[in-house]
Amino acid sequence: MSVQAVLLPVFALVLLTFALLFMLAAARRRALARGLVREADVAFNASAWPDDARRINDAYGNALAMPALFYVLVALALITRKADLVFVAMEWAYVAARAVQAAAHVRGLPMRIRGGAFGASVAILLLMWGIFAVRILFAA
Repeated sequence: MSVQAVLLPVFALVLLTFALLFMLAAARRRALARGLVREADVAFNASAWPDDARRINDAYGNALAMPALFYVLVALALITRKADLVFVAMEWAYVAARAVQAAAHVRGLPMRIRGGAFGASVAILLLMWGIFAVRILFAA
């Protein structure tokens, strides 16, 4: 696969992470401007933010956690030339699951939707790591 094809899902996930960061900044600015919170109350206590800002904050935090393993895997797959069409398809499936999880988190949808998307993303990433490990360990 081309480097561009392998990296495009990475760029999409990075874009999602920055979108969440900008949404978080906007939600916090709105809360401060509307007087919903005082700066002194939220400076060291994230739980004092309104619900929408907390949900976005949680989605942003999630966008930084598990995807670290995704980014490492993609870099290793590129370096070792183990990224093929199956790998890229799984990358896109992972990014789609992460996007559904983020949207569910931000919108406050039921936990079963968010949890299902999270579970799917974990399963996809675990499978990707497993396939990669087998290809590396049993390479000719």
